[in-house]
Amino acid sequence: MSFGAPLVLLGLLVLLPLAGWRLRTQRCAARAAAAFVSAPLRPSVAPRLPGLRRLIPPALVALALTLFILAAARPRIPVTVPVRAASVMLVNDVSDSMVATDVRPSRLDAAQRAAIAFTRHAVDTIGVGSVKFARRPTLLQSPSTDHRLARQAIATLTPGGGGTAIGEAIETALGAIAAAPKIDGHRPPGAIVLLSDGSSNVGVSPLLAAAAARKAHVRIDTIAIGTASGTIEGVEHGRRTTIPVPVSPTQLRAIATASGGTFFAAPSQARAGAIYAHLARELGHRRDLRGLIGWGIAAGLLALLLGVGLSLFWFGTLA
Repeated sequence: MSFGAPLVLLGLLVLLPLAGWRLRTQRCAARAAAAFVSAPLRPSVAPRLPGLRRLIPPALVALALTLFILAAARPRIPVTVPVRAASVMLVNDVSDSMVATDVRPSRLDAAQRAAIAFTRHAVDTIGVGSVKFARRPTLLQSPSTDHRLARQAIATLTPGGGGTAIGEAIETALGAIAAAPKIDGHRPPGAIVLLSDGSSNVGVSPLLAAAAARKAHVRIDTIAIGTASGTIEGVEHGRRTTIPVPVSPTQLRAIATASGGTFFAAPSQARAGAIYAHLARELGHRRDLRGLIGWGIAAGLLALLLGVGLSLFWFGTLA
């Protein structure tokens, strides 16, 4: 919990001297009655005050004052609410190394299934689009709240193509986000989910592209799919051979850091699916602060009325 006007809480310090004054007043009244009334007449003239019951009304009034002060300090609690609108681009590596089967059934198949699951978990207010890349990026689908279109685009992903143009893929995704229709004159917030198994080796610098994304307030969450033992079948020096393609997460981690996003490692299909499901929930909601002023005032009034009512009922006086 936080407070919009925390200095108001200093008013709570006033309650301590008020409580002391109340106790002192009651003790003075009791001493005065004892001093001016003889012992035989004391039960009829100054009857013994009830014990703990006498403390209940003042305690309720003190509670009411505490609640009023807390309400005046504008208490707030963090809550999670669905976003009104957003654009999320799913950017998938389809280079040759994505056919490696260290992630079953293959890196690309696992990525496809996880990305399709993202579109099913995403809230309806999110526009989801798709970009594929190897040596060059291709925009498959602009952000749309019709998530069926994104699923159809992701289903067309096939491996092939030398090179990994991560920087240009980020630029393509940023362009699609910037072109999304405005809502009430404002562009919806955007995010990129970038999945790859390696580092960029062609095109513009991915770190420069990540810096541009941060400047545009677009976070890039990166996913490194694969393991250190990944291999593919290929041709080298005219001979067919097994080529190692270990996952290379270093640059992907740097891209996420530079853009304000989060880096994830996906050594298995299950892990990839869990990451996409988590991101679908996170990107579809935002943290907000909900005020509790009304609740504080209502609770304070209830405590005040109860304290005054009990005092009148039991003693015929205000608390």
